[in-house]
Amino acid sequence: MRAFFAIDLPDELADGISDVQDGLRGAAGLRFTDPEQAHVTLAFLGDVPEETTGTETGASDEPTPKGDVDAAIEAGRRAVEEADVEPFTVGVGGLGVFPSMEYISVVWAGVDDGAAELARLHETLEERTAALGYEPDDHEFTPHVTLARMNDARGKDLVQRVVRERDPDVGTFTAEAVRLKRSRLTSDGPVYETVESFPLSG
Repeated sequence: MRAFFAIDLPDELADGISDVQDGLRGAAGLRFTDPEQAHVTLAFLGDVPEETTGTETGASDEPTPKGDVDAAIEAGRRAVEEADVEPFTVGVGGLGVFPSMEYISVVWAGVDDGAAELARLHETLEERTAALGYEPDDHEFTPHVTLARMNDARGKDLVQRVVRERDPDVGTFTAEAVRLKRSRLTSDGPVYETVESFPLSG
């Protein structure tokens, strides 16, 4: 399964996410995320085996992660304990893009309040999952909520203008748990399901 660790946004912020997306609807080439599945990704694992398998003669030479889903769950539990973060307020607002304004692949809403706590959780999760064989991100952690992905550059000018001119305030919420999420691809786009939840207690 494809999996990642994240903090989910509550349902009451879905309308705020949708409102921000509405300002980008005229941009051709954008594929919007589902506001009801909005989240802040803390650590992306990629493909996680459902169970540990031994190396067999004639097996594929392609590398597989060392840790299965049970190991990922245990890593998440330990990482959240080590981060020692109590429930905290997360403020979502502002706009940005990855990787740059000239070459846009992702449009996102940013995080102001709560950024330090999110960075701490990201750090401990990456330390624990790297020990299992998962590759850490090769770029600086920027807490964000993905709004859309750009398939081509037709709507780039509009996106650039909106990002430069708008500073939306989506809202705030209290982060109370980190979740290990499964990403399941469907004809309507990815669907995210919670595999395990790790409450924040500090």
